[in-house]
Amino acid sequence: MNILFLAHRIPYPPDKGDKIRSFNEIKYLSKKNNIYLGTILDGKSDKEHLEELKRYCKEVYSVYFYKKLRIIKSVIQDVPFSVSYFYNFDLQEYVNEILENENIDIVICFCSTMAEYIFRSRPYKEKELNNISLIMDYVDLDSDKWLQYSRYTRFPYNLLYKLENKWLLKYEININRTFNQSVFVSQREVDVFRKLYPEVKNVHFILNGVDSDYFTPEKSTHNSQNILVFTGVMDYFANEDGVKWFCENIFHKIKAEIPDVLFYIVGNRPTKRVRKLSKIKGVIVTDYVQDIRKYYLMANVCVIPLRIARGLQNKILEAMATGNAVVATTNASDGLIYHKNVDIIIADEEEAFAREVINLLKDEKRRKEIGIKAVENIQQHYSWQVNLKAFDNLLNA
Repeated sequence: MNILFLAHRIPYPPDKGDKIRSFNEIKYLSKKNNIYLGTILDGKSDKEHLEELKRYCKEVYSVYFYKKLRIIKSVIQDVPFSVSYFYNFDLQEYVNEILENENIDIVICFCSTMAEYIFRSRPYKEKELNNISLIMDYVDLDSDKWLQYSRYTRFPYNLLYKLENKWLLKYEININRTFNQSVFVSQREVDVFRKLYPEVKNVHFILNGVDSDYFTPEKSTHNSQNILVFTGVMDYFANEDGVKWFCENIFHKIKAEIPDVLFYIVGNRPTKRVRKLSKIKGVIVTDYVQDIRKYYLMANVCVIPLRIARGLQNKILEAMATGNAVVATTNASDGLIYHKNVDIIIADEEEAFAREVINLLKDEKRRKEIGIKAVENIQQHYSWQVNLKAFDNLLNA
């Protein structure tokens, strides 16, 4: 079949949650289908990654444009800020041409914002898409993410985020009414959407996976130092908020009992707020690293202190796949299949989070037991090859 795949961020390299998922979807679907990829570059340098994507796609079309300062445009067009942020006329023209000339069977929009390219396409306006199946992979329920943001930001941003929550939820509902199939990353996302919109139809969840050949549980030599690790793209507000909360409210409690403990914040594009955390004794901010496995292998405990979270956290999957004991908040782990205190530790209050980390650092035997169970969990539930087979049913439907 011919598939038009629209991604709001270039799906390569797969070094960020949504890009990991979109790349693996393309890689899987390309085995039996022709993929026409339309995508948006994060930066001009991303052009160097297009050749890799051409290995899996019949055609790759990309655009780069300045995305900020689009609030006024969003208000004028009466669409959510997120939709305006990712909309581009050149990419729209590409979508029009592909739909009109390439005998497309399936359209997969990756992230709700990409539905706009279908809604504004000439074939859609002229009601000529009846023979094309439309599939939306929302991944996360983004509208709820903006509501969470509003709770952790000050005026006037909290008001803007509440407004985006309202607009985007209305938009997500319209997508579900219009598209043939709707997909989320976990059962939790489906349940939240169904609670907000009881009339939801044809909604499914397809779990993420982990490349178990890449992320393995082989540990490096024993660390004499006690090391905590957090990984993630560090200009993402939820990650920034999480590590700031941990450093300012939890880390000192751990240091009081384990003075030599180090906390590594590992990830690309750390903001000024994140960089300032390195002034705290024992906190190391790495910026971009070539191979993140090095830090998973040196970690004694991986911490995921996210107060804001949607979907399924790939950082948890990777940490578990490498045999680490993980301490995470309920929000960070809600989309995960897990057994509490068996393959992952859950804690939300500052005192409880600190105590769980301290106990693990002091008990190597328990860390190893949790790590072993974590690897078993990943092998049982999080294979890309197994989980993405669910797409076959959607394509046939």
